[in-house]
Amino acid sequence: MAAIRVQTGYSSIASMISGLILIIVFSLIAHTSVFAVEQGQSLSEAADGLRLNAEDMVAHGGMGDTKAIIHHCAETAQYAELLIKQLSRSHPGREEGIASLHDVIRHCKRVAEIGIHADPGVLLNPAIKARTAARASVKALGFAK
Repeated sequence: MAAIRVQTGYSSIASMISGLILIIVFSLIAHTSVFAVEQGQSLSEAADGLRLNAEDMVAHGGMGDTKAIIHHCAETAQYAELLIKQLSRSHPGREEGIASLHDVIRHCKRVAEIGIHADPGVLLNPAIKARTAARASVKALGFAK
């Protein structure tokens, strides 16, 4: 039987180690870029959820549905908190976006404090302010469509 000779192209142990290091570095870069894309998608999804719930909140306020206003306002505040937690320090427009997200949370907290037994018109004023702040944050963070 003839011996099978595998030619690796490496002339020494040092060149083989450097080849392995290159492979490890490239795989780490690939995983980092995949993570960044996933994080970008989750930020985009959270911004979409924020925008959608803020619009639904005001739409239900126009129809006089107090329970729906409070529900969508709570969802809007949750998306705002999620965005605050997930934003990186280097995200463009972060400071302005975070300030607007804090306004969303503050106005939605006011809606919850007013409560379910209030007239829908009373809830509509802070709900509109929360929607305006949500729109401003989405625009500042660069998620506007």
